[in-house]
Amino acid sequence: MARIRGSNTKPELVLRRLLWSRGLRYRLGLRIEGARPDLVFPAQQLLVFVDGCFWHGCTHHYVRPRSREAFWAEKLADNTARDRRQTGALLLAGWHVLRLWEHEINLNPFAAAERVIQCLSETARIFGPRPVVINVSQASHDSTQEIWSIEDLLDPNVKHVEWRSRKPARASLVSSERLRNDE
Repeated sequence: MARIRGSNTKPELVLRRLLWSRGLRYRLGLRIEGARPDLVFPAQQLLVFVDGCFWHGCTHHYVRPRSREAFWAEKLADNTARDRRQTGALLLAGWHVLRLWEHEINLNPFAAAERVIQCLSETARIFGPRPVVINVSQASHDSTQEIWSIEDLLDPNVKHVEWRSRKPARASLVSSERLRNDE
C-alpha cells in the first residue's frame, strides 16, 4: 500500500486543472482539524475531498477483494469511520465539506467542477446524503452473492442492507477459456 498515491491522483489533477482554468484559486496540502483535504478554499470556508471509489466505499464501484478478506473489511471500516469523524469535526469547526467520488470526476469532470463552483456560492451549501459501503460479506458458497451494508456518512442511523451478485473471478474465466483452447 506504500505505492498507493494519496495526492495528485488523476481525478484530482483533472478537477484542479478545470477549476484553475476558470480562475478559481485554492490551497493544497493544508492540514485542517486533523484532515488533509485535496482542495481548500479558505475565504469561502470550503474543503473538497476527492474520494477513491475503492478506498472510501463507493456504493457503485466498490469491489470486495478476494484475498485477505478480514484485513480489507477492517480497512474499509476504518476508512469510512475516519471519513465520518473528520467530516463531522470539520462541519463543527465551521467548514463546508464537499466530498466527490473519483467516478464522478472521471465520468463528467465539467459537472464535478460545476458542483465545486456551486458550493462556493452562499446559496448552494446544503449537501445531501452520502451513502458509503461499510461492510461487504460473502453470502453464498460459490462467491456469487454478497451482502452489502450501506450507511450515510454523516448519519449512521440511516442504513440499509443490499444483496448483490458478483461476477465470477477473472482467474476462473481465464482457466475455463484455456481449457477450451486446449481441446
